[in-house]
Amino acid sequence: MEQKNGSSFTGFILLGFSDRPQLELPPLFAVFLVSYIVTIFGNLAIILVSQLDPKLHPPTYFFLPNLSLRDLCYTTGTVPQMLVNTCSGRKAISYGGCVAQLFMFLALGSTECLLLAVMSFHRFVAICPPLRYSVIMHRRLCLQLAAASWLSGFGNSGLQSTWTLQLPLCGRREVDRFFCEVPALPKLSCVDTTANEAELFFISVLVLLLPVTLILISCALIAQAVLRIRSAEGRRKAFGTCGSHLIVVSLFYGTMVSLFYGVITPMLNPLIYTLRNKEVKDAFKRLVARVFLAKK
Repeated sequence: MEQKNGSSFTGFILLGFSDRPQLELPPLFAVFLVSYIVTIFGNLAIILVSQLDPKLHPPTYFFLPNLSLRDLCYTTGTVPQMLVNTCSGRKAISYGGCVAQLFMFLALGSTECLLLAVMSFHRFVAICPPLRYSVIMHRRLCLQLAAASWLSGFGNSGLQSTWTLQLPLCGRREVDRFFCEVPALPKLSCVDTTANEAELFFISVLVLLLPVTLILISCALIAQAVLRIRSAEGRRKAFGTCGSHLIVVSLFYGTMVSLFYGVITPMLNPLIYTLRNKEVKDAFKRLVARVFLAKK
């Protein structure tokens, strides 16, 4: 974004809960800090155990570390600045920092939309035509689907970020958010942003609507397949296969408030997949046992 009057523009002010200062320190700071620590260790643990434990190498668990990496990058790009701002009276962020937050927020948010859709397709293949699972979900296809999700997410971010940053500013610097994101920045412009906001809205709906449509179709097909399973044990295993993923999808699409989505959801994702997945829990136990044995 360029400032119209030509003066030097050094950054933005992130207002956050400025109208409710009693919430910021220590309650909000404690929530941010604890959530960030749990998010870092939880997602790093999933990435580590996925790489070290051979039982988690098959395509069944291929997309789990991808989601953890996304959560790790997202929180690292936003929460540290939020921690600083809750302790600071000025709550400033540099122009470069704001641009980086904007780009990463869009890129990683879009990537998660696509990853969740891909993971829903993966669950569908695992339950509906199980005898063909190993043929369909081979490692090359998993790599291609993951790469397409990341590249499409970052491509979408490049497009939306460029449109947003081209808007001229009129000296207003207060962003009514905890971090820089698309809905807030166009409001600082001194020109009519109707056309720009319409383009951004169309792209955003497209990025959200297509994945959620695929997720809903996969869920419907999975439900039909599960109901056809005669044994209670078979139904239990089928629901266990997709139960954790459905919870994560519900958190993502049901809590599209940026503060919750940016802080709480990345913390809950590894806990959900760990607590509800026996193989992942067993892999953690084996890793902890190896660490203790190595110390002795």
